[in-house]
Amino acid sequence: MIEKVLIANRGEIALRIHRACHEMGIKTVAVHSTADVDAMHVRLADETVCIGPAASVDSYLNIPAIISAAEITGADAIHPGYGFLSENAHFADIVAEHGISFIGPTGDHIRQMGDKITAKRTVKELGIPVVPGSEGGITDDETARKVCEEIGYPVIIKASAGGGGRGMQIVKNADDLSVQLSTCRREAKVSFGDDAVYIEKFLTTPRHIEFQIIGDSHGNCIHLGERDCSLQRRHQKVLEEAPSPVIDEETRERMGGIVAKAMADFGYCGAGTIEFLYENGEFYFIEMNTRVQVEHPVTEMITGIDIVREQIRVAAGEELSYTQDMVRFFGHAIECRINAEHPFNFMPSPGTVTQYHPPGGLNVRCDSAVYTGYKIPPHYDSMVAKLIVSGYTREGCLLRLRRSLNEFVIEGVTTTIPLHQALMENEDFLAGDYDIHWLEKFLAEKNA
Repeated sequence: MIEKVLIANRGEIALRIHRACHEMGIKTVAVHSTADVDAMHVRLADETVCIGPAASVDSYLNIPAIISAAEITGADAIHPGYGFLSENAHFADIVAEHGISFIGPTGDHIRQMGDKITAKRTVKELGIPVVPGSEGGITDDETARKVCEEIGYPVIIKASAGGGGRGMQIVKNADDLSVQLSTCRREAKVSFGDDAVYIEKFLTTPRHIEFQIIGDSHGNCIHLGERDCSLQRRHQKVLEEAPSPVIDEETRERMGGIVAKAMADFGYCGAGTIEFLYENGEFYFIEMNTRVQVEHPVTEMITGIDIVREQIRVAAGEELSYTQDMVRFFGHAIECRINAEHPFNFMPSPGTVTQYHPPGGLNVRCDSAVYTGYKIPPHYDSMVAKLIVSGYTREGCLLRLRRSLNEFVIEGVTTTIPLHQALMENEDFLAGDYDIHWLEKFLAEKNA
Protein backbone atom coordinates (compact mmCIF):
# COMPACT_ATOMS: atom_id res chain seq x y z
CA MET A 1 0.00 0.00 0.00
CA ILE A 2 1.07 3.60 -0.54
CA GLU A 3 2.72 5.11 2.55
CA LYS A 4 3.37 8.76 1.64
CA VAL A 5 1.60 10.93 -0.95
CA LEU A 6 2.95 14.16 -2.36
CA ILE A 7 0.02 16.44 -3.21
CA ALA A 8 0.94 18.34 -6.39
CA ASN A 9 -1.79 20.96 -6.05
CA ARG A 10 -3.18 23.68 -3.81
CA GLY A 11 -6.41 25.02 -2.32
CA GLU A 12 -9.46 22.96 -1.46
CA ILE A 13 -8.52 19.95 -3.57
CA ALA A 14 -5.13 19.68 -1.86
CA LEU A 15 -6.89 19.73 1.50
CA ARG A 16 -9.43 17.17 0.25
CA ILE A 17 -6.61 14.80 -0.76
CA HIS A 18 -4.77 15.35 2.52
CA ARG A 19 -7.85 14.40 4.52
CA ALA A 20 -8.46 11.24 2.47
CA CYS A 21 -4.83 10.20 2.95
CA HIS A 22 -4.88 10.72 6.72
CA GLU A 23 -8.10 8.73 7.02
CA MET A 24 -6.25 5.89 5.28
CA GLY A 25 -3.20 6.20 7.53
CA ILE A 26 -1.08 7.67 4.72
CA LYS A 27 1.34 10.54 5.35
CA THR A 28 1.26 13.63 3.16
CA VAL A 29 3.72 16.05 1.62
CA ALA A 30 2.43 19.50 0.67
CA VAL A 31 4.30 21.35 -2.05
CA HIS A 32 3.60 25.05 -2.26
CA SER A 33 4.58 28.32 -3.86
CA THR A 34 5.79 31.30 -1.87
CA ALA A 35 2.26 32.73 -2.16
CA ASP A 36 0.79 29.69 -0.40
CA VAL A 37 3.09 29.44 2.60
CA ASP A 38 0.10 29.97 4.94
CA ALA A 39 -2.32 27.71 3.06
CA MET A 40 -4.41 25.31 5.14
CA HIS A 41 -3.11 22.13 3.48
CA VAL A 42 0.45 23.34 4.05
CA ARG A 43 -0.29 23.82 7.74
CA LEU A 44 -1.81 20.35 8.12
CA ALA A 45 0.53 18.21 5.98
CA ASP A 46 3.15 15.99 7.60
CA GLU A 47 5.89 17.57 5.50
CA THR A 48 6.10 20.66 3.29
CA VAL A 49 8.37 21.76 0.46
CA CYS A 50 8.42 25.18 -1.20
CA ILE A 51 8.80 24.57 -4.92
CA GLY A 52 9.01 28.10 -6.29
CA PRO A 53 7.61 31.63 -6.51
CA ALA A 54 3.96 32.58 -6.93
CA ALA A 55 3.69 32.14 -10.70
CA SER A 56 2.26 28.70 -11.53
CA VAL A 57 4.83 28.07 -14.26
CA ASP A 58 7.58 28.39 -11.65
CA SER A 59 5.87 26.29 -8.97
CA TYR A 60 2.80 24.12 -9.50
CA LEU A 61 3.75 23.50 -13.14
CA ASN A 62 7.43 23.02 -12.37
CA ILE A 63 7.89 19.30 -12.97
CA PRO A 64 11.58 19.05 -11.92
CA ALA A 65 10.82 20.84 -8.63
CA ILE A 66 7.89 18.52 -7.88
CA ILE A 67 9.86 15.36 -8.67
CA SER A 68 12.76 16.64 -6.54
CA ALA A 69 10.37 17.27 -3.64
CA ALA A 70 9.03 13.72 -3.94
CA GLU A 71 12.52 12.23 -3.92
CA ILE A 72 13.75 14.40 -1.04
CA THR A 73 10.78 13.47 1.15
CA GLY A 74 10.61 9.83 0.10
CA ALA A 75 7.05 10.08 -1.24
CA ASP A 76 6.05 6.89 -3.04
CA ALA A 77 3.05 8.44 -4.82
CA ILE A 78 1.93 11.75 -6.30
CA HIS A 79 -1.67 12.94 -6.48
CA PRO A 80 -2.11 15.75 -9.04
CA GLY A 81 -5.66 16.80 -8.03
CA TYR A 82 -7.35 18.74 -10.84
CA GLY A 83 -5.96 21.50 -13.04
CA PHE A 84 -2.22 22.22 -13.18
CA LEU A 85 -0.47 18.93 -14.14
CA SER A 86 -3.41 16.57 -13.55
CA GLU A 87 -3.91 15.83 -17.27
CA ASN A 88 -0.31 16.25 -18.39
CA ALA A 89 0.73 12.95 -19.95
CA HIS A 90 4.40 13.93 -19.90
CA PHE A 91 4.21 14.47 -16.13
CA ALA A 92 2.54 11.10 -15.59
CA ASP A 93 5.28 9.45 -17.67
CA ILE A 94 8.07 11.14 -15.68
CA VAL A 95 6.49 10.20 -12.34
CA ALA A 96 6.36 6.55 -13.44
CA GLU A 97 9.94 6.68 -14.77
CA HIS A 98 11.11 7.74 -11.30
CA GLY A 99 9.45 4.71 -9.70
CA ILE A 100 6.72 6.81 -8.08
CA SER A 101 3.03 5.88 -8.32
CA PHE A 102 0.94 8.42 -10.24
CA ILE A 103 -2.53 8.58 -8.70
CA GLY A 104 -4.31 8.73 -12.00
CA PRO A 105 -4.37 6.90 -15.34
CA THR A 106 -1.33 6.10 -17.47
CA GLY A 107 0.36 8.74 -19.56
CA ASP A 108 -0.85 6.95 -22.70
CA HIS A 109 -4.48 7.11 -21.59
CA ILE A 110 -4.16 10.79 -20.66
CA ARG A 111 -2.57 11.44 -24.04
CA GLN A 112 -5.32 9.64 -25.97
CA MET A 113 -8.13 11.41 -24.16
CA GLY A 114 -6.36 14.76 -23.96
CA ASP A 115 -6.41 15.18 -27.73
CA LYS A 116 -10.07 15.77 -28.51
CA ILE A 117 -9.85 14.37 -32.05
CA THR A 118 -8.16 11.17 -30.90
CA ALA A 119 -10.54 10.89 -27.95
CA LYS A 120 -13.59 11.16 -30.17
CA ARG A 121 -12.27 8.52 -32.54
CA THR A 122 -11.35 6.23 -29.63
CA VAL A 123 -14.68 6.37 -27.80
CA LYS A 124 -16.59 5.93 -31.03
CA GLU A 125 -14.73 2.65 -31.55
CA LEU A 126 -15.59 1.71 -27.95
CA GLY A 127 -19.31 2.15 -28.60
CA ILE A 128 -19.91 5.59 -27.09
CA PRO A 129 -22.12 7.93 -29.18
CA VAL A 130 -20.41 11.08 -30.49
CA VAL A 131 -21.50 14.45 -31.86
CA PRO A 132 -21.59 14.55 -35.69
CA GLY A 133 -18.55 16.39 -37.01
CA SER A 134 -15.13 16.20 -38.62
CA GLU A 135 -13.20 12.96 -38.41
CA GLY A 136 -9.89 14.73 -37.91
CA GLY A 137 -8.21 18.10 -37.58
CA ILE A 138 -9.23 21.00 -39.82
CA THR A 139 -6.50 23.18 -41.30
CA ASP A 140 -8.10 24.95 -44.28
CA ASP A 141 -11.30 26.79 -45.15
CA GLU A 142 -12.35 24.44 -47.95
CA THR A 143 -12.33 21.32 -45.75
CA ALA A 144 -14.12 23.20 -43.02
CA ARG A 145 -16.79 24.37 -45.46
CA LYS A 146 -17.43 20.82 -46.69
CA VAL A 147 -17.79 19.48 -43.15
CA CYS A 148 -20.20 22.27 -42.22
CA GLU A 149 -22.33 21.66 -45.30
CA GLU A 150 -22.56 17.96 -44.42
CA ILE A 151 -23.61 18.38 -40.78
CA GLY A 152 -25.44 21.73 -41.15
CA TYR A 153 -25.15 25.02 -39.30
CA PRO A 154 -24.76 26.09 -36.56
CA VAL A 155 -21.43 24.42 -35.78
CA ILE A 156 -18.81 24.82 -33.08
CA ILE A 157 -15.06 24.89 -33.74
CA LYS A 158 -12.95 23.50 -30.90
CA ALA A 159 -9.24 23.33 -30.16
CA SER A 160 -8.10 19.72 -30.31
CA ALA A 161 -5.89 20.22 -27.24
CA GLY A 162 -8.42 22.51 -25.56
CA GLY A 163 -10.11 22.56 -22.20
CA GLY A 164 -11.60 24.87 -19.61
CA GLY A 165 -13.86 26.51 -22.16
CA ARG A 166 -11.01 28.04 -24.17
CA GLY A 167 -10.39 27.60 -27.88
CA MET A 168 -14.04 27.47 -28.95
CA GLN A 169 -15.95 29.45 -31.58
CA ILE A 170 -19.61 29.10 -32.59
CA VAL A 171 -20.33 29.60 -36.30
CA LYS A 172 -23.95 30.33 -37.24
CA ASN A 173 -23.59 30.54 -41.04
CA ALA A 174 -21.13 30.10 -43.89
CA ASP A 175 -20.29 33.81 -44.06
CA ASP A 176 -18.63 33.69 -40.61
CA LEU A 177 -16.73 30.44 -41.07
CA SER A 178 -13.39 31.69 -42.37
CA VAL A 179 -12.95 34.38 -39.71
CA GLN A 180 -14.05 32.13 -36.85
CA LEU A 181 -11.82 29.28 -38.01
CA SER A 182 -8.81 31.61 -38.09
CA THR A 183 -9.68 33.03 -34.66
CA CYS A 184 -10.07 29.61 -33.07
CA ARG A 185 -6.79 28.30 -34.50
CA ARG A 186 -4.96 31.41 -33.30
CA GLU A 187 -6.44 31.13 -29.79
CA ALA A 188 -5.63 27.41 -29.68
CA LYS A 189 -2.02 28.10 -30.58
CA VAL A 190 -1.66 30.76 -27.90
CA SER A 191 -3.48 28.80 -25.17
CA PHE A 192 -2.27 25.26 -25.84
CA GLY A 193 0.70 25.51 -28.21
CA ASP A 194 -1.25 23.55 -30.82
CA ASP A 195 -3.45 25.11 -33.51
CA ALA A 196 -5.24 21.90 -34.49
CA VAL A 197 -9.03 22.28 -34.39
CA TYR A 198 -12.07 20.19 -35.21
CA ILE A 199 -15.70 20.94 -36.03
CA GLU A 200 -18.88 19.56 -34.47
CA LYS A 201 -22.59 20.13 -34.87
CA PHE A 202 -23.67 22.83 -32.41
CA LEU A 203 -26.67 21.65 -30.44
CA THR A 204 -29.04 24.50 -29.66
CA THR A 205 -30.56 23.55 -26.28
CA PRO A 206 -28.53 20.67 -24.82
CA ARG A 207 -27.88 19.70 -21.21
CA HIS A 208 -24.32 18.96 -20.10
CA ILE A 209 -24.44 15.48 -18.57
CA GLU A 210 -21.35 13.63 -17.33
CA PHE A 211 -20.87 10.11 -15.99
CA GLN A 212 -18.40 9.38 -13.21
CA ILE A 213 -16.41 6.16 -13.65
CA ILE A 214 -13.65 4.43 -11.70
CA GLY A 215 -11.53 1.59 -13.06
CA ASP A 216 -8.77 -0.57 -11.61
CA SER A 217 -5.81 -2.45 -13.06
CA HIS A 218 -7.67 -5.77 -12.83
CA GLY A 219 -10.11 -5.05 -15.64
CA ASN A 220 -12.93 -3.75 -13.45
CA CYS A 221 -14.77 -0.50 -14.08
CA ILE A 222 -17.94 0.89 -12.53
CA HIS A 223 -20.04 4.00 -13.02
CA LEU A 224 -21.39 6.18 -10.21
CA GLY A 225 -24.23 7.75 -12.12
CA GLU A 226 -24.47 11.12 -13.80
CA ARG A 227 -24.06 14.76 -12.86
CA ASP A 228 -25.86 17.64 -14.53
CA CYS A 229 -23.40 20.49 -15.15
CA SER A 230 -25.54 22.59 -17.48
CA LEU A 231 -25.33 25.84 -15.50
CA GLN A 232 -22.27 27.36 -17.16
CA ARG A 233 -20.81 30.74 -17.96
CA ARG A 234 -18.43 30.87 -20.93
CA HIS A 235 -18.16 27.06 -20.76
CA GLN A 236 -17.14 27.28 -17.08
CA LYS A 237 -19.33 25.31 -14.66
CA VAL A 238 -21.05 27.29 -11.89
CA LEU A 239 -23.38 24.75 -10.25
CA GLU A 240 -23.71 20.99 -10.54
CA GLU A 241 -26.32 18.52 -9.35
CA ALA A 242 -26.85 14.78 -9.19
CA PRO A 243 -28.88 13.08 -10.37
CA SER A 244 -29.90 15.14 -13.37
CA PRO A 245 -33.52 16.36 -13.28
CA VAL A 246 -33.99 15.05 -16.85
CA ILE A 247 -32.47 11.55 -16.63
CA ASP A 248 -34.57 8.59 -15.49
CA GLU A 249 -33.29 5.42 -13.86
CA GLU A 250 -33.52 3.32 -17.02
CA THR A 251 -31.49 5.84 -19.04
CA ARG A 252 -28.94 6.14 -16.23
CA GLU A 253 -28.33 2.42 -16.12
CA ARG A 254 -28.16 2.12 -19.91
CA MET A 255 -25.68 4.96 -20.45
CA GLY A 256 -23.74 4.21 -17.29
CA GLY A 257 -23.35 0.63 -18.47
CA ILE A 258 -22.13 1.78 -21.87
CA VAL A 259 -19.42 4.07 -20.47
CA ALA A 260 -18.30 1.60 -17.78
CA LYS A 261 -17.93 -1.22 -20.31
CA ALA A 262 -16.15 1.08 -22.75
CA MET A 263 -13.61 2.18 -20.13
CA ALA A 264 -13.10 -1.42 -18.97
CA ASP A 265 -12.37 -2.40 -22.59
CA PHE A 266 -10.06 0.61 -22.80
CA GLY A 267 -8.14 -0.70 -19.77
CA TYR A 268 -8.64 2.54 -17.88
CA CYS A 269 -7.36 2.67 -14.29
CA GLY A 270 -8.37 5.54 -12.01
CA ALA A 271 -11.18 8.05 -11.70
CA GLY A 272 -12.51 9.66 -14.85
CA THR A 273 -15.51 11.45 -16.25
CA ILE A 274 -17.19 10.95 -19.63
CA GLU A 275 -18.89 14.20 -20.64
CA PHE A 276 -21.88 14.40 -22.97
CA LEU A 277 -24.25 16.88 -24.49
CA TYR A 278 -27.80 15.57 -24.10
CA GLU A 279 -30.62 16.76 -26.34
CA ASN A 280 -33.93 15.21 -27.42
CA GLY A 281 -33.17 11.99 -25.58
CA GLU A 282 -29.78 11.45 -27.25
CA PHE A 283 -26.26 11.54 -25.75
CA TYR A 284 -23.27 12.92 -27.66
CA PHE A 285 -19.73 12.51 -26.30
CA ILE A 286 -17.74 15.75 -26.04
CA GLU A 287 -14.68 14.86 -23.93
CA MET A 288 -13.22 12.76 -21.15
CA ASN A 289 -11.53 14.21 -18.07
CA THR A 290 -8.84 11.80 -16.89
CA ARG A 291 -8.77 13.08 -13.30
CA VAL A 292 -10.94 13.80 -10.30
CA GLN A 293 -13.50 16.53 -11.06
CA VAL A 294 -14.18 19.72 -9.12
CA GLU A 295 -17.76 18.50 -8.75
CA HIS A 296 -16.98 14.98 -7.52
CA PRO A 297 -18.56 15.66 -4.06
CA VAL A 298 -22.12 15.63 -5.43
CA THR A 299 -21.56 12.03 -6.55
CA GLU A 300 -20.05 11.16 -3.19
CA MET A 301 -23.10 12.63 -1.44
CA ILE A 302 -25.60 10.43 -3.32
CA THR A 303 -23.53 7.22 -3.34
CA GLY A 304 -21.55 7.37 -0.09
CA ILE A 305 -18.43 6.37 -2.06
CA ASP A 306 -15.16 8.23 -1.39
CA ILE A 307 -13.82 8.80 -4.90
CA VAL A 308 -10.40 10.07 -3.80
CA ARG A 309 -9.93 7.05 -1.55
CA GLU A 310 -10.71 4.76 -4.49
CA GLN A 311 -8.23 6.69 -6.64
CA ILE A 312 -5.50 5.99 -4.12
CA ARG A 313 -6.43 2.33 -3.73
CA VAL A 314 -6.43 1.51 -7.44
CA ALA A 315 -3.18 3.45 -7.94
CA ALA A 316 -1.67 1.08 -5.37
CA GLY A 317 -2.75 -1.87 -7.50
CA GLU A 318 -5.77 -2.88 -5.43
CA GLU A 319 -9.14 -3.88 -6.82
CA LEU A 320 -12.11 -1.54 -6.55
CA SER A 321 -13.94 -1.70 -3.23
CA TYR A 322 -17.25 -1.92 -5.06
CA THR A 323 -18.87 -3.88 -7.85
CA GLN A 324 -21.58 -2.27 -9.95
CA ASP A 325 -24.40 -4.03 -8.15
CA MET A 326 -23.12 -2.60 -4.84
CA VAL A 327 -23.56 1.00 -6.02
CA ARG A 328 -26.74 2.58 -4.68
CA PHE A 329 -28.11 6.07 -5.36
CA PHE A 330 -30.02 7.91 -2.67
CA GLY A 331 -31.42 11.41 -2.58
CA HIS A 332 -30.28 14.48 -4.46
CA ALA A 333 -27.17 16.68 -4.15
CA ILE A 334 -26.20 20.10 -5.46
CA GLU A 335 -22.83 21.85 -5.46
CA CYS A 336 -22.35 25.63 -5.67
CA ARG A 337 -18.92 26.89 -6.67
CA ILE A 338 -18.13 29.96 -4.55
CA ASN A 339 -15.60 32.24 -6.23
CA ALA A 340 -13.88 35.41 -5.02
CA GLU A 341 -15.52 37.37 -7.82
CA HIS A 342 -18.33 39.84 -8.38
CA PRO A 343 -21.49 37.68 -8.47
CA PHE A 344 -22.77 38.95 -11.81
CA ASN A 345 -19.88 40.44 -13.81
CA PHE A 346 -17.26 38.03 -12.38
CA MET A 347 -14.51 40.60 -11.77
CA PRO A 348 -11.86 38.94 -9.54
CA SER A 349 -11.74 39.98 -5.90
CA PRO A 350 -8.51 38.78 -4.26
CA GLY A 351 -7.72 40.02 -0.76
CA THR A 352 -7.87 39.17 2.93
CA VAL A 353 -10.83 37.21 4.32
CA THR A 354 -11.82 39.13 7.45
CA GLN A 355 -14.62 36.79 8.49
CA TYR A 356 -15.27 33.19 7.45
CA HIS A 357 -18.10 31.04 8.76
CA PRO A 358 -19.32 28.10 6.66
CA PRO A 359 -22.84 26.73 7.08
CA GLY A 360 -23.52 23.46 8.87
CA GLY A 361 -26.26 21.00 9.70
CA LEU A 362 -27.43 17.65 8.40
CA ASN A 363 -26.11 16.73 4.93
CA VAL A 364 -24.22 20.02 4.47
CA ARG A 365 -20.62 19.83 3.28
CA CYS A 366 -18.25 22.70 2.59
CA ASP A 367 -14.96 21.97 0.81
CA SER A 368 -12.72 24.98 1.31
CA ALA A 369 -9.18 25.87 2.34
CA VAL A 370 -10.19 29.39 3.43
CA TYR A 371 -10.10 30.65 7.02
CA THR A 372 -10.45 34.01 8.77
CA GLY A 373 -7.31 36.02 8.05
CA TYR A 374 -6.43 34.06 4.92
CA LYS A 375 -5.13 36.14 2.02
CA ILE A 376 -6.58 35.02 -1.30
CA PRO A 377 -3.73 35.41 -3.81
CA PRO A 378 -4.38 36.89 -7.26
CA HIS A 379 -2.22 34.31 -9.04
CA TYR A 380 -4.58 31.33 -9.21
CA ASP A 381 -8.17 30.24 -9.85
CA SER A 382 -10.65 32.33 -7.88
CA MET A 383 -12.71 29.47 -6.44
CA VAL A 384 -12.55 29.67 -2.64
CA ALA A 385 -15.21 27.16 -1.56
CA LYS A 386 -17.63 24.49 -2.72
CA LEU A 387 -20.91 24.24 -0.89
CA ILE A 388 -22.50 20.82 -1.32
CA VAL A 389 -25.81 19.82 0.21
CA SER A 390 -28.05 16.81 -0.18
CA GLY A 391 -31.66 15.96 0.57
CA TYR A 392 -34.08 13.08 0.21
CA THR A 393 -35.64 14.87 -2.80
CA ARG A 394 -34.52 17.68 -5.11
CA GLU A 395 -37.05 19.99 -3.48
CA GLY A 396 -35.70 19.19 -0.02
CA CYS A 397 -32.15 19.66 -1.27
CA LEU A 398 -33.02 23.10 -2.66
CA LEU A 399 -34.57 24.19 0.64
CA ARG A 400 -31.45 23.09 2.50
CA LEU A 401 -29.22 24.82 -0.04
CA ARG A 402 -31.12 28.10 0.27
CA ARG A 403 -30.78 27.99 4.05
CA SER A 404 -27.07 27.13 3.82
CA LEU A 405 -26.31 29.96 1.40
CA ASN A 406 -28.00 32.39 3.76
CA GLU A 407 -25.79 31.14 6.61
CA PHE A 408 -22.54 31.33 4.64
CA VAL A 409 -20.33 34.24 5.77
CA ILE A 410 -17.29 35.32 3.75
CA GLU A 411 -16.30 38.94 4.41
CA GLY A 412 -13.39 41.04 3.20
CA VAL A 413 -13.75 39.94 -0.42
CA THR A 414 -16.64 39.88 -2.88
CA THR A 415 -17.98 36.42 -3.67
CA THR A 416 -20.51 34.76 -5.97
CA ILE A 417 -22.80 33.71 -3.10
CA PRO A 418 -25.45 36.30 -4.19
CA LEU A 419 -25.55 34.67 -7.65
CA HIS A 420 -26.43 31.32 -6.14
CA GLN A 421 -28.99 32.95 -3.88
CA ALA A 422 -30.60 34.53 -6.94
CA LEU A 423 -30.73 31.12 -8.64
CA MET A 424 -32.59 29.76 -5.62
CA GLU A 425 -35.38 32.24 -6.36
CA ASN A 426 -35.66 31.55 -10.09
CA GLU A 427 -38.64 29.48 -11.22
CA ASP A 428 -36.85 27.90 -14.22
CA PHE A 429 -33.99 26.66 -12.08
CA LEU A 430 -36.27 25.45 -9.31
CA ALA A 431 -38.18 23.45 -11.92
CA GLY A 432 -34.96 22.02 -13.37
CA ASP A 433 -35.83 23.65 -16.69
CA TYR A 434 -32.49 24.90 -18.05
CA ASP A 435 -29.79 24.09 -20.61
CA ILE A 436 -26.15 25.07 -21.14
CA HIS A 437 -27.12 28.48 -22.56
CA TRP A 438 -29.62 29.37 -19.81
CA LEU A 439 -27.20 30.97 -17.33
CA GLU A 440 -25.73 33.34 -19.92
CA LYS A 441 -29.23 34.67 -20.61
CA PHE A 442 -29.97 34.92 -16.88
CA LEU A 443 -26.77 36.94 -16.32
CA ALA A 444 -27.48 39.19 -19.30
CA GLU A 445 -30.80 40.15 -17.71
CA LYS A 446 -29.10 40.77 -14.35
CA ASN A 447 -26.46 42.99 -15.94
CA ALA A 448 -28.87 44.87 -18.23
